[in-house]
Amino acid sequence: MMTLKQRLLFTAQLAVTLSICAFLFVPVIVSAVTGFSVNYFRGLSAGLTLRWVTQVVTDYHGAIVNSLIVAGTTLVIVLLVGIPAGYVLARWESRLARLIEELITLPIALPGLASALAIISVYGGVRDFRISLWFIVAGHVIFTLPFMVRSVAADCASQNIKLLEEGAASLGARFSQRFATIVVPNIHAGILAGALMVVTLSLGEFNLTWMLHTPLTETLPVGLANAYASLRIEVGSAYTTIFFAIVIPLLLVMQSLDKPKKRKR
Repeated sequence: MMTLKQRLLFTAQLAVTLSICAFLFVPVIVSAVTGFSVNYFRGLSAGLTLRWVTQVVTDYHGAIVNSLIVAGTTLVIVLLVGIPAGYVLARWESRLARLIEELITLPIALPGLASALAIISVYGGVRDFRISLWFIVAGHVIFTLPFMVRSVAADCASQNIKLLEEGAASLGARFSQRFATIVVPNIHAGILAGALMVVTLSLGEFNLTWMLHTPLTETLPVGLANAYASLRIEVGSAYTTIFFAIVIPLLLVMQSLDKPKKRKR
């Protein structure tokens, strides 16, 4: 049984938590409802419509496809580079490894506009590269790679991978076998956590993408900003609704992969 003091403390904590949740989610709900309303200023009394959602899908389907392509490509590259890099940094116990780790995380400390300006200054002269989605992918890889590397390195350190590898090596397992059957299965939680961060950040990244995009490589966040700036607020809200309809199922699917599988008897 809780004492009176404990009940009061629990009630206060619950009230603060619910207040913060309401502060965060109420604007999202209002924005989603606005995307289906006939007129924002008249509210729900004006009725509901799919006109704005249809208009966004028709006019901005290219931005939606571009965002999915960029996020998917970024995730594949970050997985191929970040998993080995995180593993090596975790096993390589030296000051140089720590220095490399800090250098990898440097793009996070810099503003997205500064990183984008640096990429444009170095590679902007390559025309075919500059006008393609690969230019945005390059920026997203630089920005999201630290999250995968740190996540994998932390999981490798906590799972005592070195001891497991030594046991497998004593049984004659080659490095490729140890990496595929010992390292990756034991750090799958860290890989999924890093992948979740990569997809979320790539789909929602605006500052970096705004500097790197062209009219033909517009993504969801850039299109959303343009919709709010130049169109009706109902169109911008419909854009937000579609954004959530794409992002939330992806995040739920990725999180479901982290659930432990039940052993069969």
